[in-house]
Amino acid sequence: MGVFVVGGAVRDALMGLPVSDRDWVVVGCTPEAMGAQGYMPVGKDFPVFLHPQTREEYALARTERKTARGYKGFAVQADPSVTLEEDLARRDLTVNAMAVPEAIALAAPSAWTDQIVDPYGGQRDLHGKVLRHVTEAFAEDPVRILRVARFAARFGNFTVADDTMALMRQMVKDGEADHLVPERVWQELARGLMSAKPSRLFEVLRECGALKVLLPELDRLWGVPQRPEYHPEIDTGVHMMLVMDMAAQLNMPLHVRVACLMHDLGKGSTPADVLPRHIGHEGRSVKLLRQVCDRLRVPTEGKELAEVVAREHGNIHRSAELGPEALMRLLERCDAVRQPERFAQVLQACECDARGRQGFEEAAYPQALRLLKAQQAALSVETAPIAQAAAAQGLKGPQIGEQIFKARVKAVAVSL
Repeated sequence: MGVFVVGGAVRDALMGLPVSDRDWVVVGCTPEAMGAQGYMPVGKDFPVFLHPQTREEYALARTERKTARGYKGFAVQADPSVTLEEDLARRDLTVNAMAVPEAIALAAPSAWTDQIVDPYGGQRDLHGKVLRHVTEAFAEDPVRILRVARFAARFGNFTVADDTMALMRQMVKDGEADHLVPERVWQELARGLMSAKPSRLFEVLRECGALKVLLPELDRLWGVPQRPEYHPEIDTGVHMMLVMDMAAQLNMPLHVRVACLMHDLGKGSTPADVLPRHIGHEGRSVKLLRQVCDRLRVPTEGKELAEVVAREHGNIHRSAELGPEALMRLLERCDAVRQPERFAQVLQACECDARGRQGFEEAAYPQALRLLKAQQAALSVETAPIAQAAAAQGLKGPQIGEQIFKARVKAVAVSL
């Protein structure tokens, strides 16, 4: 029996990156023999076991053969006859198809020199910064299109090999991307959004044609012009990518990045005769992002934040022009009093939008500070005494709410 650490742990170690999880493969062994050594079986679709001491996962070497479309449409063979090279052949990219024997796996990568099992050129492609598929079996799993795009976003200076991009285009042409499970699409997109260079995720998906299938609402933004005095980059798709990379640069959380991604979707449906203006795009964006979020099963928190940002980002950008009453109404529309933490995220997304423009990358965003001060002023108002006094005067419901609103407006005015 041979035991090897494989995949991402080897790749990251060779790149000098931290290794958080290790995937282990066992060659020349049976499930019964694993159990006899104290390993606990946990795999449902293929034999995976937990190590009796470390609780790390150990999988028997296996091959996979596609039998039908869909995530579960694979026949798995896992028995002692499967070699390590055959197991590595089923992996997506050459940089993920390397292995190191257990005996030296925990040593520094410098000690691995002649011990790395690399039958498909993973070290070559790491040095060349190339993402290349291992075998033509790559085409059997459309999730790999998303994985390549995600790795391109994680390792922003890597390129996709020409033959791999051609294979991905053919997969999209053959309809493979049409059969992706929404939950898997969201899972990969979310991981890509949290990468160092999210724009690369969408550039790769767009280049192979998958973006038009998975996110047509986003894909149609390229080539749509915006007013150059506000958007020197002009192209709406280019603007979206600048916004996404700004969100990464500012280390924004996932829900903020989702809101950034969705905030301008409505510009893709602006009538041609009014371009480059985008009158009413906010409302169209809200409608489209709801469809996207429902289709991809985006968590409710991200969807609701995206709705507020799409609807109000223009008003927030122009908020320096607003007086106390208008500011208070803006805060109410953003639900900033009831959900103060979410309002902070709304402002974060708006800052990414404002700075995600050519030449504005280092610009300040004073609107955020002014609105946060106004929010704090509104929150400082004690509403219970106001409600009691209003009720004593015979006021009810909306009338009491109006008294509280006026008190908050006065507090906001003092804060400005």
